[in-house]
Amino acid sequence: MKPSAKTLSIQEASQASPSLARLSELTRESKARLQAIAPLLPAAMCQGIQAGPIAGSEWCLLVANNSMAAKLRQYVPDMQTRLQQLGWDVQCIRFKIQN
Repeated sequence: MKPSAKTLSIQEASQASPSLARLSELTRESKARLQAIAPLLPAAMCQGIQAGPIAGSEWCLLVANNSMAAKLRQYVPDMQTRLQQLGWDVQCIRFKIQN
């Protein structure tokens, strides 16, 4: 009988793998960015937004519907300014509609 493989927590697995560690870091950063811009947005709107992927200087927000994405586009300059003031290089914010 073979000895059972050691079960790793998500944190242990991410620390053991550079690619998983980077993915975990980007996930934390994306959530931190969302928290940083939340005060700029209407409170009711924040519930329909989730932090999305970061790709270089581009950040994606996952939104509930097209009308929310259209409204959020009005806030992009303020969001970019806030994020840049906090040290993040965000040149583009895009929106993806969740299905």
